[in-house]
Amino acid sequence: MRVSKILTTVAVIVLATSSLPTWAQPALVFQSDFGLEEPAVASMKGVAYGVSPELNIFDNTHEIPVFNIWEAAYRLNQVANYWPADTVFVSVVDPGVGTNRKSVVLKTRNGQLFVTPDNGSLTLVAESLGIDAVREIDESKNRLKGSERSHTFHGRDVYAYTGARLAAGAISFEEVGPLLKPEVVSISYQKPEMTDKGIIGSIPILDAHFGNVWTNISADLFDTLGVSVGETVQVRIREGDTVLFEQRVEFVSSFGGVALGEPAIYVNDILNIGLALNQGNFAEQYSIQPGGQRVIELHP
Repeated sequence: MRVSKILTTVAVIVLATSSLPTWAQPALVFQSDFGLEEPAVASMKGVAYGVSPELNIFDNTHEIPVFNIWEAAYRLNQVANYWPADTVFVSVVDPGVGTNRKSVVLKTRNGQLFVTPDNGSLTLVAESLGIDAVREIDESKNRLKGSERSHTFHGRDVYAYTGARLAAGAISFEEVGPLLKPEVVSISYQKPEMTDKGIIGSIPILDAHFGNVWTNISADLFDTLGVSVGETVQVRIREGDTVLFEQRVEFVSSFGGVALGEPAIYVNDILNIGLALNQGNFAEQYSIQPGGQRVIELHP
């Protein structure tokens, strides 16, 4: 009778724990410019699920503007620090699909893996997280079986498949393919710096849903101007010699610090400087587009 009770208790524990989610495998995080109108994203996830039903699959975004490699680079760097060290990222913004651009896996110094075409998508994570090693994907071993005649959907056939196999532990980083030089294709951009007049930086991205303009100027660098909340700073945005915006703007802790429709400069959620209109669309009103060559200057 006692043995029967023990067995019953063990069975209950096994059933209870088997219903809990499995978090043993590293996270697999997808991003692309595919959108969600068609089943491209579902196809990639289906391939990953076929590698291992135990995978923990997440989305960063699939709404990157088509062919916008710079935004792919930014979105990867924007979230990487919030994920564990063993996370596998699959990024597919690949206007050169089927050409001689390399398919690679970058291992950063914190142990994260980035599976993507080497077309500039790795520009910012390589800078911020550092390069531990880069391997080229050997498609003779790391490609979805039966896809060899397809040359236009490497996101599914190569990147999702390889990323899933890495996250599931089906292959090691060393089994990805040949080791390359510890470097990646990089996109040039205006880096933030202090000048004798103030701070110069760029506008890498928009908070597109609200039309806020985000800069690559950190809050710490902005602090060197000595501007306090409630004071104003001279803001100038230009593209080449064309000035898109120029006026003094109040520094606020949040959007409601200025009247409706008025511009404000603030610290955004990733601790960089942003520009907004209170309940308005700054980017639309002043025709601001993102990109590493859009320059912003801040003067006290």
